[in-house]
Amino acid sequence: MRNSFRQLYQEKIYYNLLKEFKYKNIHEIPKIAKITINRGLGEAAQNSKSLENSVQELTLITGQKPVITRAKKSIAGFKIRDHVPIGLMVTLRKDKMYDFLNKLINLALPRIRDFRGVNSKNFDGHGNYNLGIKEQLIFPEIEYENIDKIRGLDVAIVTTAENDTESYALLKGFGMPFK
Repeated sequence: MRNSFRQLYQEKIYYNLLKEFKYKNIHEIPKIAKITINRGLGEAAQNSKSLENSVQELTLITGQKPVITRAKKSIAGFKIRDHVPIGLMVTLRKDKMYDFLNKLINLALPRIRDFRGVNSKNFDGHGNYNLGIKEQLIFPEIEYENIDKIRGLDVAIVTTAENDTESYALLKGFGMPFK
């Protein structure tokens, strides 16, 4: 049964949203456009080994190789020079996006210590949801012995919803554990 989340959207969530919000056009029904995963690497400018480890971790977590983001200009206060790697970014779409969302909701989030649900105030006003994860160990692919340092990452779920209530209903349909 490949991609159960895509099937869930097409067979159930889609029609529930259509009934709940009474859209006049089927193209107004919100869907998830993409999921971006970001990780800032403050120490990677000095340590190339941490950059390699982070690339490997994000590749394991997402199933896709991350893009290395580089500094646009030098900032002496942060000890950053021009074009030095300062972060990693992965954009997931289609099947990989649904696979990651399934893994995040059903496997990773329940593994967080003292987890009571994600904050429902993390919407941006345009229907997108942002989530900060403090440690990469919550993902089942990451083994404790293989990490050099605990690092967090940011997950942005971009939807086609016009507002936060539509986006909330969409994510709730997927089973996002809100507080």
